[in-house]
Amino acid sequence: RLRRSCQCPPCAGETVAAFQYSAGRSPVARWGWTGEAVKILLSNDDGYRAEGLRCLKEALAGVAPLTLVAPDRNRSGSSHSLTLDVPLRVQQAEPDTWYVINGTPTDCVHLAITGLFEHEFDMVVSGVNDGPNLGDDVLYSGTVAAAIEGRFLGLPTIAMSLVPATGNCTHFTTAARIARELVLRLLAKPLHRSMILNVNVPDLPYGELRGFEVTRLGNRHRAEAAVSSRDPRGRQIYWVGAAGSGQDAGPGTDFHAVANGFVSVTPLQVDLTRHAALDSLRDWLREPDA
Repeated sequence: RLRRSCQCPPCAGETVAAFQYSAGRSPVARWGWTGEAVKILLSNDDGYRAEGLRCLKEALAGVAPLTLVAPDRNRSGSSHSLTLDVPLRVQQAEPDTWYVINGTPTDCVHLAITGLFEHEFDMVVSGVNDGPNLGDDVLYSGTVAAAIEGRFLGLPTIAMSLVPATGNCTHFTTAARIARELVLRLLAKPLHRSMILNVNVPDLPYGELRGFEVTRLGNRHRAEAAVSSRDPRGRQIYWVGAAGSGQDAGPGTDFHAVANGFVSVTPLQVDLTRHAALDSLRDWLREPDA
């Protein structure tokens, strides 16, 4: 069940200090942190002014020092792309908030961790995404890519997304509150740093959530056809078609959990190798050509 004891306003004064020194199981011992305050990097793919990111920052205030580095605009669907053909420019929007001009979410996390700041970070939290990152979505998602980049660079990471039943997302504070609970739990009881948590939250008031479910990725039907149109000068243009509905969406999947009011928590890994196919592929390569 959800931990109902965490009420955001009363918890605002909590710090990570309570979790730093406990009988050999502290984050310090397991992740190599120092006695200094844990530092959390926030990013997203909806842009630095997105409501989901603002709610996430407000929910995590007081947990640890926060630094926000995000794209200057919506970069949804940018996947794990780095900008290599042109230099990147970074601007500060307000204290502890920077945006990367024409940058991808991966650019933002990469720059923040590898040289933009003198201090180092201890965790990356990406989101709250305005929409789902279920099943196949994780391969396209800039939100998930930001978390994966943090993992590549050695940090524990969480990707947060809000899933509406229909229409637009509204309950960003619900997802942000779930993010706070998971961050506090991760600091108290660290997981293996190779694990990326992909979290999808139903777009409901917090009190209507049914709990957490640990899930696997489902998958979607084929995407809808590209949409053909013309620009004001009569030239042909195309829009990418909408994502398909859930195909593998039964019990145990992220699709099923969210559809039934549960917060879906899916452990992801970077290794894309299909290990079960290694032996059969070796046999296939040894066989003579037909």
